Amino acid sequence: PSAVLVPPVSLQVSELGLEGDVLPVPGDHPASRNRFLYTGGALHKLPSGLGGLLRPVPPFSRALLWSGVRDLLAPAGTEPDESVHAFVHRRFGQEVADIAVDSLCRGVFAGDCRALSVRSCFPVLFKAERRWRSVLLGLALGSGKERRAESGLSRRARAERWSQWSLRGGMESLAEALAAFLRPRGIELHCHAPLRRLRRHPDGRWQLTLADSTVMADHVVSALPATALAEVLPAEAEPLAQELRCIPAVSVAVVNLQYEGVTLPVTGFGHLVPSSEDASLLGIVYDSVAFPQHDGTGATSVRLTVMLGGAWFGQSFGDPAAVAPALLLQRAQVAVREQLGLATAPTRSIVRVHQACIPQYTLGHWQRTERIGRFLEEQRLPLSLIGASYGGVSVNDCIASAKAAVGQLLGPLH
Repeated sequence: PSAVLVPPVSLQVSELGLEGDVLPVPGDHPASRNRFLYTGGALHKLPSGLGGLLRPVPPFSRALLWSGVRDLLAPAGTEPDESVHAFVHRRFGQEVADIAVDSLCRGVFAGDCRALSVRSCFPVLFKAERRWRSVLLGLALGSGKERRAESGLSRRARAERWSQWSLRGGMESLAEALAAFLRPRGIELHCHAPLRRLRRHPDGRWQLTLADSTVMADHVVSALPATALAEVLPAEAEPLAQELRCIPAVSVAVVNLQYEGVTLPVTGFGHLVPSSEDASLLGIVYDSVAFPQHDGTGATSVRLTVMLGGAWFGQSFGDPAAVAPALLLQRAQVAVREQLGLATAPTRSIVRVHQACIPQYTLGHWQRTERIGRFLEEQRLPLSLIGASYGGVSVNDCIASAKAAVGQLLGPLH
């Protein structure tokens, strides 16, 4: 429902005429300033400002200033890749790795920081260390890259320091506006039409077999999850399929709860939960704080999104395809009662299990994507791979990868 606004997305929002529907969350908003961790059976506000760096702030046992000093003094790593946890432990210490970064990876990737690759998940941090020997120094000095073309909307977002944004009709309206833009321009949209098979025709074109029709294409741009694409490729592309099958994805249960006549004990974006506290519960987002425009009722409405499972789905709930929604709803309500003190029953709830929805960039992911790129180039396959399986899992990343793929096909003027 929300994301940081960057040029590729802001340009698309502007081009689709949605600027008037944008709901920003500026830098001085409580949802921007206040973020929490739930650990040790209590909520803790993440440190901010100079005071939070100079003195110990729970759940950390000592001032985070010392973690910064450690990074400035530590030598640069020499391994071509390492886990996010190992990288942060080496540069900032065990507490930052075990509590803060463990929680961050659960919130962003629904994944285990001990298995995720720092080079692929947080390339800015990896490159900062390699270039400047210190992550903090590298972040302060910047990458040296020129700023990309911006829209008026992205300039406004930067000036007001937006931490999040959404649309009045929810993020779904972005896809709806895109479809409405394409249809009058002669673009065929086959919605809810699974791809059954992808084969090369003797004339070099692709033949796409759908559930009820066949489509011929000169070039295919695939945003399918890597493992799904692997299952429809032709036999001659088996080396590519093998690489794609090695990009796993985790399942996440999303439970939306709405309460009336209650108040939250804190005001902010939400809270994350480290795996050491409760592996099954990733975190809770306080949706009504950032976007009260979506409440749909009175001012006393509280909307929450409870995220469950991720890399721990199987051990916590069993098979994502077979888990009972009632079990997930009960688990979410217990978490809200224990961690936020909301003991009343919600007036509305929605339970959804998103199976294999977030790709996991495990160690060596960068080598895997390089091998995939080499295979496509060597075989001269008219196939472009975009989407969350390769170079970033966010909406921003997916739109940027699509624009880059089209730019390679049509040239920079497009």
